[in-house]
Amino acid sequence: MDTKEALTYSNRCLNQCYNPTGEPKLKKWELSVTEDLFVRLRKTYLGGKQEYYSFRMKRFNDLDYSGTVAAGILQLKTDTDNIIQQTYNDPKGNEDNMVQVLSLPVKNMEPERLDSLRTALLFLRNQK
Repeated sequence: MDTKEALTYSNRCLNQCYNPTGEPKLKKWELSVTEDLFVRLRKTYLGGKQEYYSFRMKRFNDLDYSGTVAAGILQLKTDTDNIIQQTYNDPKGNEDNMVQVLSLPVKNMEPERLDSLRTALLFLRNQK
């Protein structure tokens, strides 16, 4: 596996498995592992509120999964609070936080797919 293959696989897996149906007011979402080795998630809601999460792959520690093959929660973890969490256009006020876990609702997460995703993300963590 090389970096390009790991990026392609990770992005395809995350985008095929991400399950936005758990958030009915979600208008659109963008989830990617970038070429400069960042994980980025941007969610835009019907009212205009946006949530943004980002962290460097070198800060990635491991992942956890809870649920069934049909649906569950994938948690991307860092050693300490290395994940930027920001909100924009929030009626309750914009926030900037640092967190340790990025939780993603997912679907169709077979054990083999989960293992392959973990392998690809750990590979990317060790690049550059």
